[in-house]
Amino acid sequence: MAIRVVVADDQEIVRTGLTMILDAQPGIEVVGEAADGGRAVELARHLRPDVCLFDIRMPNVDGIEATRRLAGPAVADPLAVVVITTFDLDEYVYAALRAGARGFLLKDSGTALLTQAVHAAAEGDALIAPSITTRLLTAFVDAGPAAPPRQPVDALTDREEQVLVAVARGRTNGEIADELHISLSTVKSHIASLMAKLGVRNRVEIAIWAYETDRVRKGLGSPK
Repeated sequence: MAIRVVVADDQEIVRTGLTMILDAQPGIEVVGEAADGGRAVELARHLRPDVCLFDIRMPNVDGIEATRRLAGPAVADPLAVVVITTFDLDEYVYAALRAGARGFLLKDSGTALLTQAVHAAAEGDALIAPSITTRLLTAFVDAGPAAPPRQPVDALTDREEQVLVAVARGRTNGEIADELHISLSTVKSHIASLMAKLGVRNRVEIAIWAYETDRVRKGLGSPK
């Protein structure tokens, strides 16, 4: 079945362009469009798309608040939201991640990366290129966590520590499998276990926890 997407951007030419690009890709279908965040939230709640692609700067309700309403900590059944913007500003990144976004994409990223981001979001996989992930998450954590990092329900295994650091460095499931010489299904099993132990809901939250607990900067979990 096709990946169902809702696109929200207040600029009609941008919204139309994103829709045309996505509809032209095999296995992707834009099922709704909105010019402001309030309408985007209504559409998303009604249509339950696989992925929401939201601009940040929109009238009435902006993309950050729309993301919070659909994917924030208080949402029992969150949707996958990718924030897309022209502005590569750290304060937008912080706000998007705090609101529950799984990824952050620039509008000049190109068709290939846009398509990859939609597929990744639908699969719960990485959404940001490794170099950008490292910069954004490091800056995010340096700004200070909203609360002290939670401790895992059960201690992480050595392999889970390795997968944790790989996720924080922006690796995809396939790249983690190759790097650690394990199967793709094993990677997915470790990620599911990490989410359960850490009490988080997606890969971005796993990565944030790894940075907040200093595991990446200390090299914890790095393959020997």
